[in-house]
Order: sequence, then structure tokens, then C-alpha cells
Amino acid sequence: MNFEFHNPTHLVFGAGTLSRLGEVASKHGKKALIVTGGGSVKRNGTFDRAVASLKAAGAAGNDRSGYYRGAQGCFITEEKQNIGELKMHRLRKLEMIAVVLGMMSIISTPALAQDMSNGADNFYKSEKASMQKVTFKNQYNMKVAGNLFTPNNLNKNTKNPAIIVGHPMGAVKEQSANLYAIKMAERGFVTLSMDLSFWGESEGQPRNAVSPDIYAEDFSAAVDFLGTQPFVDRERIGVLGICGSGSFAISAAKIDPRMKAIATVSMYDMGAASRNALRKSLTLEQRKKIIAEAAEQRYVEFTGGETKYTSGTVHELNENTHPIQREFYDFYRTPRGEYTPEGSSPELTTHPTLTSNVKFMNFYPFNDIETISPRPMLFIAGKNAHSIEFSEDAYKLAAQPKELYIVPGAGHVDLYDRVDLIPWDKLTAFFDISL
Repeated sequence: MNFEFHNPTHLVFGAGTLSRLGEVASKHGKKALIVTGGGSVKRNGTFDRAVASLKAAGAAGNDRSGYYRGAQGCFITEEKQNIGELKMHRLRKLEMIAVVLGMMSIISTPALAQDMSNGADNFYKSEKASMQKVTFKNQYNMKVAGNLFTPNNLNKNTKNPAIIVGHPMGAVKEQSANLYAIKMAERGFVTLSMDLSFWGESEGQPRNAVSPDIYAEDFSAAVDFLGTQPFVDRERIGVLGICGSGSFAISAAKIDPRMKAIATVSMYDMGAASRNALRKSLTLEQRKKIIAEAAEQRYVEFTGGETKYTSGTVHELNENTHPIQREFYDFYRTPRGEYTPEGSSPELTTHPTLTSNVKFMNFYPFNDIETISPRPMLFIAGKNAHSIEFSEDAYKLAAQPKELYIVPGAGHVDLYDRVDLIPWDKLTAFFDISL
């Protein structure tokens, strides 16, 4: 269907846009044509929040029709009319408003849009490595999902070194972990990125639950899997943990000597972060309040009430948003790194359940870290990272051989995906020597 449509334009731009969308749009009409620029606004929840805002203001009907694929648009009416069937003369009479989402990331991101500097490339694809989706069971008989990457020139008739890559806490393997796994596969390693239990494609109920012991077990289960592959040398398996997975990998390595080399990037000690917050800014009284709230919520959920979620990354920015939350938002809530796994929703991504999140307060991954020696450890952190204290603490407590490698000009999230900042040569040399 071809048609022309002319209407005055009212741009709503900047932080807090979605919360104001319905109020502004309702001044211009009661039916809405929503036009999206691509799939990211569906994956990151912008589309759903826009529809909710419009409906709340009475600017859209209760039902959403099908899609007109050529325009990537959706026509919202109470009569469930399909845009592909609308005639031009009817369109004129509808006195519609047009809401544009996703174009140049105007609405789905803050005013500056996502920061793609320094080679940000979370969804990097390689022509030098191949991927195979795999699953394996941990000791709790839970299915763990992973992506197995192999160099295209891999000799499968020999035994090769392998690296397990864990994703940031609250993320999934498609966020940062795949990137590291692909890049290290290009450098000659067999690599495995995996979804921790309760997240992504891995099993575990309730979804987004926190269980540090099971997270650590997933790393050992990944060793089980890799060590039984005919082309992997089970004596040369290393681990690489990003953000929270750094602390899970250390926890696992303390009781699993099959992990021959341990590297962390932008590590969070999820135990210390939960007990004390950054720079020990959480008081004991505040901690007890969090624990008490989670304990009371257990009654609610035990009796069939709604699951409550906590922490994670905010969904909108305003003038009061903390700089650290802005840093995470730029990755998790924009096309730079946004990913919603099947079966989840954008509103739940990154958010653990409240009742399980307090289990981190009993998590002490750096206790006995020195017992990992003589297996080598490498701690990588950005010079400007808000989380640098955790890598520094681990380095002080670990025994030799160990190294703390600081990346100049890099923040915490920078090392998730900024390929021009991530020290690939350092990682490659570490695993080449250690495996």
C-alpha cells in the first residue's frame, strides 16, 4: 500500500522521554501510529513502555494490531484495524498521532544515545571462528547452556587448550562473554561462553535467582564438558570471569584444581558489594534493613504472591541518575549491549530476585584465595573503574604467581565490549604461557 501522510511534528527528546510520552501525545490525538527503526526497541522494552504510556494517557486503544513489515510500524486502534488494509481517505479521517521510536536511538536512549567509542562491539561476529550451541548438566542435574567456539583452522585430531568465559552478573552470555570467547577463539583457543544457572538459556527456577554456590558449580560443570571433548586437553583448561563471574570463577577454582589459569576482567566481588557496597558505603543498619525486607518478602512469595526483583540497571535516566547507573544503562539499555533472552522480558533483565539476592551476603570468594597458588591469576581492571577495589583486594590476598593489570583510560563497563581498550594481547599471552 502506498500513501502519503503529513502531520505537524512534535519532538520529545532526552532523559525521561517515555514517562512523558503519553501526556504529550494525548494533546494531538487519540489513536497512534508507532513506527520503529528496528528490533532493538522491541528487545529493550522501549516499545512496550511507549505503548503503556500512550494507553495510560488515553492516546491508544486496548489492542495492538499486526505489523506492516515494510514500514516496521504498528497501528493501534480500538477497532483492531490492520495498517495494511487502511485506505488513504480513511487515514486522513483518523486524526492520528505518529510516534517514532528507535530512529537514531532518540527515544530508546538518552540524548547522547549509546556511546560506541573505542570500538564498542558487543555483538561482534567472526569469520575466523565457528560457534556451536551446546548444553551440559551441572551436579544439580540442571541444564547449562553455552556457546562453543573453535578456530576455523583448529586441528581436532590434537588436544587443544580451552577457556571458559563467564558473563557479568545479571547479564547473559550474549553480553560480553560471547565477545571474549570469539576473540580468544580467533587467537587459537577453544572457548566456551555459558549462561549461569537461572539466567539466559540455562535451567533454574525461579528465573533470575541468585545462588553463588550453583554459579561456581556451573564453572566446574563447564570443565566437565570441555575436558571430555576429544579435541580439548583437559590439563590445559582456564577460566575467564567478567564482572561478577570473576568472583564466581575464583570461588570455583579454589576447590577445582582442573582450572589451570584464572583471569578476571572488571571483577565484582559480589559478596563484598552486597554486604558493604562500593567503598564500604553501606552501613550495618542499612544491610540489616535489606535482609529484613527480603525475609518478609519470602512470606509473600511462599503464599503465592508476586515475585519481587531488585538492583540491576535502571530503565530510564533523569537528572538524578547516578553516574554508575548511567554507565550500566549505556550498555544494558541501549542497542550497544541490550539483549533479552527468550522467555524473559526487558523489564526483568539484569534484575535478580530480592529474596535470593541476599545470599550474596554469605558469599566470601576471596577467603582462602591464596590456596589457588601455584596456578596463575591475572586481574584486569580499568584505571577509571568504579569496581577497581575488588581487583586490588583480590590481588593483595592472592599468592604468587599473580598480576594486577590496569588498563589506562578504561572504566568498568568499557571492558565489557570496547575492543580497542580490552587488552587482548595480555590475555592471549597469559593463557598461552599458563596453559
